Amino acid sequence: MTNRPAIRHIVFFSAKDKADIPTIVAGLRELGKIPHSDVFEVRENTKGDAWSSEVDVIVYGEFASDEALAAYKAHPIYAHAITVVKPLRDLRIAADF
Repeated sequence: MTNRPAIRHIVFFSAKDKADIPTIVAGLRELGKIPHSDVFEVRENTKGDAWSSEVDVIVYGEFASDEALAAYKAHPIYAHAITVVKPLRDLRIAADF
């Protein structure tokens, strides 16, 4: 039996202006400093899918519990990242499973 995380958190972002993608990535990578995730990645989309190119940046995190995810979202770094990224992004789609 494999040890699976309790919660996988994935968020997709698109930039209003493609020139802002590096700033969005840098702002989101700050979230990796929050201690509540077991795995955390921010990646620029390689856009290898011929049917969809809307997503520019992906955040992927694994959390041991709902409480760990809630603590991550309540952290001051999370609030700061929102102030950096939100004005630059268009699409934001989040999924937890």
